Amino acid sequence: MTSIILAGGKSSRLRRGKALEVIGGRSLIQRVIERLALVSNQILIVGSLAQFHFLSDYSVEYKADLYPGKGPLGGIYTGLAASKSLYNLVVACDMPFLNIELLRYMIKLSPGFDAVIPKVDRIQPLHAVYCKSCLDGIRTRLEDNQLGVTYFLRTVNVRYVGQAECQRFDPQLLSFSNVNSQADLARANILAKEEC
Repeated sequence: MTSIILAGGKSSRLRRGKALEVIGGRSLIQRVIERLALVSNQILIVGSLAQFHFLSDYSVEYKADLYPGKGPLGGIYTGLAASKSLYNLVVACDMPFLNIELLRYMIKLSPGFDAVIPKVDRIQPLHAVYCKSCLDGIRTRLEDNQLGVTYFLRTVNVRYVGQAECQRFDPQLLSFSNVNSQADLARANILAKEEC
């Protein structure tokens, strides 16, 4: 299994690069890598070349966006193109509480689908499994400048994982907590202390 970490966001609400923000004594990106290492034999970080100088301390592979400025869909494409696996976990770099059992469950559901996506309040396309079968469809949309991930997902065979299904593994749904603001960062630090 390959895991793809999308680190290309601009962090406009936090107003600084969030991948290295510290939560519970470890950076966001480090927490994500540590969890994904439990289910992956390849971990890719996808982003802009400008980011790699400060992320390069981690023993993972770095891939510059093949379609710079095309948002998460471009990052997913870059990761899938570089992956050695048919099925790939895709997560954002700002999800410090990934639940390994939920991820394993999603991986088990993958065969026969182009994507496995949780649906918790809304769909969660940046906490998902994507098959390499998505590559051609994503490339077409990128070249047509149709960048919405949710719109792309309407064109492929998706297995949605409902909220109750997710809560079997992650009762508080912390997997889907991300850090976009100072308030999110403070809350994440409180949750990290409770986790310890």
